[in-house]
Amino acid sequence: MRFRIGVALLLAFFCIKSSFAQVNEFSGWGAWFHNQKFSQHWGAVLDIQMRSADEFKYLKHPLLRPGVSYYFANNKFATIGYLFTGTHRKTATESTFRTEHRTWEQFIYNHKIKAAPMMHRFRLEQRYVGSLGNSEAYFAQRFRYFARAVVPFNNPKPEFVKGPFLGLQNEVFLNVQNKDKVNKSTFDQNRAYLSVGYRLSKMIDVETGYLNQYINQVETNTMNHVIQLALYTRFGK
Repeated sequence: MRFRIGVALLLAFFCIKSSFAQVNEFSGWGAWFHNQKFSQHWGAVLDIQMRSADEFKYLKHPLLRPGVSYYFANNKFATIGYLFTGTHRKTATESTFRTEHRTWEQFIYNHKIKAAPMMHRFRLEQRYVGSLGNSEAYFAQRFRYFARAVVPFNNPKPEFVKGPFLGLQNEVFLNVQNKDKVNKSTFDQNRAYLSVGYRLSKMIDVETGYLNQYINQVETNTMNHVIQLALYTRFGK
């Protein structure tokens, strides 16, 4: 079962092939993913992330993503939100920061395969990328599909509340509007992730793992090898 789940989540990445030149980068990401439920139907989410440049040289992408959620059921909810991020670049002669604002809408469906929690996320985001130097500001829309499984190492109970686990996830990004402004392709990027973690309680997970980010660009594609540290919190009713 664990093998089948892993294959299903990572298949999209391993099937990617490209005839373009490719560069490899090595970076680190730190993330906090929070889910807060206020009542039966209403809640909020918050992501805070810090992502380094190649070889951990400097902070390249800060990311702040709050949102408001409506729960149709305990395992089905929709969220609308805002994101602020940007791309920091350093050279020997200059330092630049290109801002990006997003609005986004998503739907999440959670279920279980035996004791393994599964999550499916469908997100549409509107990207407002700022101008920088000769690069003009532009607007684009992107669709993202994300699937994640948390597979307990040892858990005979029907609900996983504490203990070590294996994390498997994959996310594919597709440009759906103004792709010529991005990379002239529908396919934008893919992120495949394998992690080990520990569930401290029903409310808190900590994990670390390897994330492979494949970015499709106009000329030179990027394969980013990422070590990620993540904290997941789930509070409220």
